Amino acid sequence: MRTVLIVDDQAAVREALSLLLSIHDIRPLTASMPDEGLALLARGNVDLVIADMNFSADTTSGQEGVALFHAIRERHPDLPVILLTGWTHLETAVQLVKAGAADYLSKPWDDAKLLATVENLLELAENARSGERARITRRRRREALERSYDLRGIVFASDEMLRVLELACQVARAEVPVVVTGPNGAGKERIAEILHANSAVRDKPLVTVNCGALPSELIEAELFGAEAGAYTGATRAREGRFEAADGGTLFLDEIGNLPPAGQMKLLRVLESGEFERLGSTRTRKVKVRVISATNADLAALIRDGRFREDLFYRLNTIEIALPPLAERSEDILPLAEHFLDDGAVLSDDARDALAAYPWPGNVRELKNTIERAKLLCGREDISVANLGLPMVAPGATRSLDDPSREAVEEALRKAGGVISQAARTLGLSRQALYRRMQRFGIPTEG
Repeated sequence: MRTVLIVDDQAAVREALSLLLSIHDIRPLTASMPDEGLALLARGNVDLVIADMNFSADTTSGQEGVALFHAIRERHPDLPVILLTGWTHLETAVQLVKAGAADYLSKPWDDAKLLATVENLLELAENARSGERARITRRRRREALERSYDLRGIVFASDEMLRVLELACQVARAEVPVVVTGPNGAGKERIAEILHANSAVRDKPLVTVNCGALPSELIEAELFGAEAGAYTGATRAREGRFEAADGGTLFLDEIGNLPPAGQMKLLRVLESGEFERLGSTRTRKVKVRVISATNADLAALIRDGRFREDLFYRLNTIEIALPPLAERSEDILPLAEHFLDDGAVLSDDARDALAAYPWPGNVRELKNTIERAKLLCGREDISVANLGLPMVAPGATRSLDDPSREAVEEALRKAGGVISQAARTLGLSRQALYRRMQRFGIPTEG
């Protein structure tokens, strides 16, 4: 049950607040003096404090209430505190709000306003605790993954990528084909590297072929090899990628571009491990784990008759779907910092711009953007101008002006004016929120 500690030397105040909270299913604890209140807090299980600004020994200055607030903040830094004050202590209360108090209410208080403030702060506190629990769980999952598997130095912070990597590591040792799907530039080849690095054949070759970068007439020779004279310019026999990957892993990128003849031969290899080089009747046998990747909709290609359905089911024993960077925005700044790698520094405005941009080119576009910015910034911090990002990219759903004034005002209202809480709600840093408030003409003080 939600619990609120009331610290006030007036019995009537304690009783009135206790009754108000109890009616609304909030358990009240009461203390008449600061030392008693701190002792109750030390026992734990308090979600919020309502503290008077002055006590019987200090009826005018409010200093005893100030001391109580600072003691609470020092011992319980995340605990929300509402201050009760008379008009003589209003200026002091405002200063304490700037120092981290959640809100202040004047005596006599308005029941509806006090209750709304309490309910809002309790909800924020519960959300913060839930978020912290989620962060702890995610950190433990990540640490377990990093201890047990080779992640090939991949940089990530998001839950989305954590789930992708957990799945990749889970299926890595299975000798079954895997298809990695996702947009261009999202990092599908890195997932293939992780699959191989954690497989039972990690000490064997990982051979990569880009099916979309080869002329259709050469793909069969690339995959299965060719004898001398098999085609114009084939002056000597050559092994194909399947032979080169024998015992290891073959990564077929852009598998959707494989021509029909190559699809048929690939299906045979997957079923039997057998194939012939181009221009040869000799059957060869290999054992290869095949990982494929595509940014295409293979189901649509099947409907259009451009991709074999039986091959699809052979390749797609396990599918790992890699989301675009715009759907795992927590990864943007860690990746950007990783790509800096030489002591260059991002300005706060540049960080805001990177986080707001939708990255249609995904990780590849982000890397290229950082590389260009490093060349342009000279000895200065990297600025927004150095990034060269358009204000709104094609197909973007976000812009550099997000969030709107209305969103900022609503977040501040719900957070009771507490900048750090409003910033968390908006997914911004405190500094970024201050800059938006200044731009919108929203007071940042008082």
